Amino acid sequence: MLSHLCAATSALYILWITMAHVAGQDDRERTTALKDLLSRIDLDELMKKDEPPFNFPQTLEEFEYAFNEYGQLRHTKTGEPFVFNAREDLHRWNQKRYEALGEIITEYVYELLEKECNMTKAILPVDAEGDEPTSFIYLSPDALSNPSKLLVLIQGSGVVRAGQWARRLIINQDLNSGTQIPFIRRAMEEGFGVVVLNPNLNYLEVEKAPKSSPSHPPAEVSDEPAEKRERKDEQEGKKKREFYEKYRNPQKETETERIPIRENSSSEDHVLYVWDHFVSRAAAKNVFIMAHSYGGLSFVEMMNQREVQVKNRVCAVAFTDSAHNLWLQETTKGTQDWIFQYCSNWVSSPEPLDTPLDSMLPDCPKVSAGTERHELTSWTSFDSIFRFFAEALKAREDEEAEENSNPVTTRRSSFRNKHQDL
Repeated sequence: MLSHLCAATSALYILWITMAHVAGQDDRERTTALKDLLSRIDLDELMKKDEPPFNFPQTLEEFEYAFNEYGQLRHTKTGEPFVFNAREDLHRWNQKRYEALGEIITEYVYELLEKECNMTKAILPVDAEGDEPTSFIYLSPDALSNPSKLLVLIQGSGVVRAGQWARRLIINQDLNSGTQIPFIRRAMEEGFGVVVLNPNLNYLEVEKAPKSSPSHPPAEVSDEPAEKRERKDEQEGKKKREFYEKYRNPQKETETERIPIRENSSSEDHVLYVWDHFVSRAAAKNVFIMAHSYGGLSFVEMMNQREVQVKNRVCAVAFTDSAHNLWLQETTKGTQDWIFQYCSNWVSSPEPLDTPLDSMLPDCPKVSAGTERHELTSWTSFDSIFRFFAEALKAREDEEAEENSNPVTTRRSSFRNKHQDL
């Protein structure tokens, strides 16, 4: 790498000296000198030497990484955490390597959901046929049959897939903070059925068919004026230089196209589809929602279209740093009142966990998640969220037991007061 860098530096040095020599010449002479210099520098050869091919391992073992007993990703030989800059000054290559590892992590988390949490895939759309692109969600064994409680988990946007809150946390911190597995286990221990959504798997990516290049007739002798030809040659040289500055090695990445998954081509569509085909048909009397970041926006969008159903079935909603906006999403007054009463949002803040925070606009109560890192808000709020759910359920059960004797008291008034005291 050092020798290649020296070669490139020498070429630039020669260019600087040459430009200094021709500084006093007229434009045509300067252009001729620059063209002569560029003709002696093999840019293609320099570019090929710098950046390695985008060929990366296919498994954690081949990457020489593994999760230890604490759920931390460590190098199997050195015991060190993951290092992003595996090769200095090759950011694009390092990023591609990181993304390749991320795809392996996604499959690893799917395996944990199936083997350690005993969850099964449900294919979407439910009536998919033939080679139609499909997505999937994960269901606990009693997700649709549990008569009492159902927990629905919705992550934010980006590369994260079912079972993940944040890929960066999984790779750089641990599985507990970056995955939904602790929430799934806790929910199962407390008697919940669980549905894990997959709102970012919206399309099938396939390789584009190569375009047939048209045959070109033999080049003819140009009768263009010499000055015009020189301008064209100068522009071509400029394109080459800009290309080299941008990509030291022009590795041609595969061109792909995206085929959307029917009725699941966006996070909002996915949440609505899962509600209609799974959650609304589940036996659970009390549905609980946990939504992180963009997942909160997708939930509110779904409620805009299924307001009555949500009010009848959902007991409480826990947001973590939610991206929803009741005004921009044009919610009804009834939806705004319901969200204020039945939801809480744990947001990134320097304040201690559960500290009430002021909101500039009417919304559900906001409390501190005890961290200023957006991606950590779900994990740091873990115990508080389950306590919030427990209080919501108790308030509903108390209201049902007392509604005949004291019809004036609403379940939410007592629940909200308890939560604000907490």
